[in-house]
Amino acid sequence: MKTVARRRESVMRSPETNKLESRKPAPATLRHASGEDSKFDRLVYERVRLGIMSALAVNAQLSFNELKALFDVSDGNLSAHARKLEEAGYIECSKSFAGRRPKSEYRLTAVGRQALYRYLEHIEAVIKATRRS
Repeated sequence: MKTVARRRESVMRSPETNKLESRKPAPATLRHASGEDSKFDRLVYERVRLGIMSALAVNAQLSFNELKALFDVSDGNLSAHARKLEEAGYIECSKSFAGRRPKSEYRLTAVGRQALYRYLEHIEAVIKATRRS
C-alpha cells in the first residue's frame, strides 16, 4: 500500500522543484446552439470559491475576516479556497499588519472577473436550455 502512495506522489512531483504539483480540473464543455463551446470552470463552481469571487466582484476588496463571516467557514477552509483562487490568478491577496495583527485583503483580478463572467454565461445557457425543454 505504501509503495502505491509513493509511486503516485512521485508521479505528481515536478522534477525541477521536487514539490507536489497542483492539478487543475479539466473544464467541462457545453455546446451552444450557435456551435460554440463554453468552458465550464470547475474551479469557480465550488460554493465557497464562487461566493468569494461574487463578493469580490461587487466590492473593491474584502478582508479575510469579512469573507469568513460572509460564508460561515473555518479559517482553514477559507484559506484553502482563497489559495486555490490565488494560484489560478483569479484573486490577489495583500498582507499587512494592523498594529500587531496580520491583515489579509483580497481583490478580484481582471482574469478572475473574466472567469466569473464566463461561468455565469455558462450557467445562464444551461438555464435557458432547460427552460426550452
